[in-house]
Formats: sequence, structure tokens, C-alpha cells
Amino acid sequence: MQLILARSGRVVVTGIGKSGHIGRKIAATLASTGTPAYFVHAAEAAHGDLGMITPDDVVIALSNSGSSEEVLTIVPLVKRRGASLIALTGNAASPLARAADVHLDAAVAEEACPLNLAPTASTTAALAFGDALAVALLDARGFSADDFAHAHPGGALGRRLLTHVRDVMRPREDVPCIAPDAPLATALLAMTRGGLGMTAALDAQGKLAGIFTDGDLRRTLEHGADVHAMKLEDVMTRDPRRIGPDALAVEAADLMERLRINQILVVSDDGELVGALNTHDLMRARVI
Repeated sequence: MQLILARSGRVVVTGIGKSGHIGRKIAATLASTGTPAYFVHAAEAAHGDLGMITPDDVVIALSNSGSSEEVLTIVPLVKRRGASLIALTGNAASPLARAADVHLDAAVAEEACPLNLAPTASTTAALAFGDALAVALLDARGFSADDFAHAHPGGALGRRLLTHVRDVMRPREDVPCIAPDAPLATALLAMTRGGLGMTAALDAQGKLAGIFTDGDLRRTLEHGADVHAMKLEDVMTRDPRRIGPDALAVEAADLMERLRINQILVVSDDGELVGALNTHDLMRARVI
């Protein structure tokens, strides 16, 4: 690991056959966790792709036997270029292991294959070594969840790590808001027009005073209350749950699920209402 950290270039992973397939995965894992890396096929390296390797790079060569002809062919050329060489083999006495600056011993007692021929246990061991190296480098570089998100912007993972509440919330102007001392009937009309299943209550200074939701309405009706004679402040939920606009949308989803609520108000640090969010918004954004 220290050898890789000390170099300013990239990690170049090479191999052939099943080792080559494992090498591609190791290179991809390194690249996605903060260590620039790519895969070069050992046979192609001998026919021009060796030009991709620079003196600042570290080459990780995979070969279970440590004697793969295509890999051994390029070893002297890699070292002549000044690149460092790490060998990942199952044979510490092999030519590749002896030629390397660092040897990682991934030897297994036998293959999982009943014939002890097909690369199975050996490829699993090599893959585990590669993943362990990637994780160790990730930790050493201080690679964060935010860094990981920017390396994975696409798909569900990217949405979960990059989408913030402000990106999916309904803006302040689309949130129904009335004063706490307004008639409850007025609150019901505002809630219906807003289409969020709630209305926010704001005090005279425009600060959040409470929330009234569909659930609050059901509970009010269950008690036989006269909605025409009541004010919003009589039945609203005071000091409601809230979330900041800079929080991740997935945090809002987790909070709403944990509290078993369908909507949540978005409030700034100084108590200003800036928006609202419900489960439909999160579903449209494919956060849940």
C-alpha cells in the first residue's frame, strides 16, 4: 500500500485468462474508491499497450502460477520504464514473484474445482486481496462518502448520495401556510388546494408554529369536534418534525419512515420555512 501511496502515477493492473478477469475488477474497484487505476491486458501490452505505462505508475501483475508467459514477457519492460511492480501470485518462488518489488502471496491449498484444475479458490483469493488493498487505500487517503458519490453519479447509488432535500422539495410558495389563529375550516381549504396533505402554521413573524395534516384531521373528527367552531391552533401539531434543505434526500426518507409520517417541512437554520417534502416527491426523484 505504501508503495502505491508514494507514487504520483496510476495503478496499472495486468494479467491474462481468469487472472485478467479478476484484474479488471480490481482496477475498477481501485478507480471507484479514490485510486486512479486501469487494466491493461498482458498480451496487448506486448503489442503496443505498454505505452500506457509511465515511470510514475505502479503495475500490479496477477498470475496464480507466477509463470504466465505473457506477463513475464512485459516484466523487464515495465521495470525498464521505471514503474514499480507488485506481483499477486500463488507461488512465492515463481519468476514473477522474484522479479517484483513487492509480492502478495495469494496461495491456496487447492482449487474448489473437484478436479483441482479450474481457477476457483485462487481467483477468489486474488479478488479478496484486491478488495482489501482498495479498502486500505481508501482509508489511507481519507476517501469520504461524498467522494464516493462523485465517482458513482449514475443509478440508484448516485441518487441516494447526491440528491439533497433542496433538489426535490416543494418550494415555499407551493406550501399552504396560514396563521395559527385562522379558522380550522380555512386550514382545510388551504390543505386541499396545496395537494400536500398538510398545511403549515406560521406565526406573525413568519416562523414555523405548527403543522396540520390529514392525520390530524382524522383524529379531530374521531373525537367528534366541530371543525367550523375551531381554530387551527386548537388541533395543530406544535413544534413539528423538520429537516434542513442541505440534508440528503435519503435522510429525509429514513426520518419519515422511522416516524411513520408522509410529509415533512423543510426549515432553514434560522427557523424560516423554505419548503416541504412528501413521500410522492421522493418517489418521483427515485430516492425511494
